[in-house]
Amino acid sequence: MAQEIRWTRPFRTQTPEVVGGREPAPEASGGGPEPGQGHASGRACKKDLRPPRKRQLVDDLQKRFGVSQRQACAVLGLSRASYHYRSVARDASALSMRIREITQVRVHYGYRRVHVLLQREGWQDNHKRVYRLYREQGLSLRLKRPKRNKAAKNRQPVSQGEFPNHIWGMDFVSDALFDGRRLRLLTIIDLFTRECLGIIVGQSLKGEDVKEALTRIARFRGNPKILKADNGSEFAGKVMDRWAYERQIEIDFSRPGKPTDNATVEPFNGRLRQECLNENWFLSLADAEQKIEAWRTFYNQVRPHSALGWSTPSDYARKHAVSGHLEPQLEPDFSGNERY
Repeated sequence: MAQEIRWTRPFRTQTPEVVGGREPAPEASGGGPEPGQGHASGRACKKDLRPPRKRQLVDDLQKRFGVSQRQACAVLGLSRASYHYRSVARDASALSMRIREITQVRVHYGYRRVHVLLQREGWQDNHKRVYRLYREQGLSLRLKRPKRNKAAKNRQPVSQGEFPNHIWGMDFVSDALFDGRRLRLLTIIDLFTRECLGIIVGQSLKGEDVKEALTRIARFRGNPKILKADNGSEFAGKVMDRWAYERQIEIDFSRPGKPTDNATVEPFNGRLRQECLNENWFLSLADAEQKIEAWRTFYNQVRPHSALGWSTPSDYARKHAVSGHLEPQLEPDFSGNERY
């Protein structure tokens, strides 16, 4: 006959009674939400050593204490089969050396951009292998940026180019020569192809200089539909207003204090400063023009761009020139400036 089963204790532990209005006694360790959690840090012991490190310790124990291989493996919890295992992976020394060579020249390149350059050279290794070798050599970049406030709900949509010569973006960048003399740069970008159409270098750039630079570029490339710029006097003056009116070009000014309205030019200026201005020592204005123009050519023709599917701006522009939006044109020469 079935008998009634009685439990000797309840399913849950008794709640400790409160004595004298005081707080209940703290619970014992091991009551965390995860199994095996014994204290606030969440782990009572350190992580286990990896097999390569254990193999080294087995050899060290044998040398220092004269124990057998079996005893040393038992102490470290390593099987003898794992101790005798030897990797059969192919040699990666040549690839590691090439990765280091690239990062020594392009110190701000991450592993993805390095992988694109390796693919161009004919290496068949995938990005995971490149990332592992990149990390093993301690080449990882730490570009931790401060957190920003969340974007406003009513932010205006950022207009991007829909075809070549649709929208050009302009902005100024400041730097200095080796002796402290001021250096000013005007950068002009095609927002669709991400090409740098020109970088004008001078010590004092005004509205006339901006007009001459745009006229020189338009002579080779054609006029844009829209120009994006900030509210500086060089862009908002009568000289630029007349130049744009005569060519039926709309000038889209950024809102005051909103550099994100010209969001494509700002990252380019950051790359220009990081990879060129901070890496070079300008002895004169002519020396600055030569080095900056060399970097501009490298940026357009060699440097892979993440927003273009790791293609270069020149290749991207040629691909869309075939579709009929823009005919391939020669680039204007900014190396010799009549103003200086």
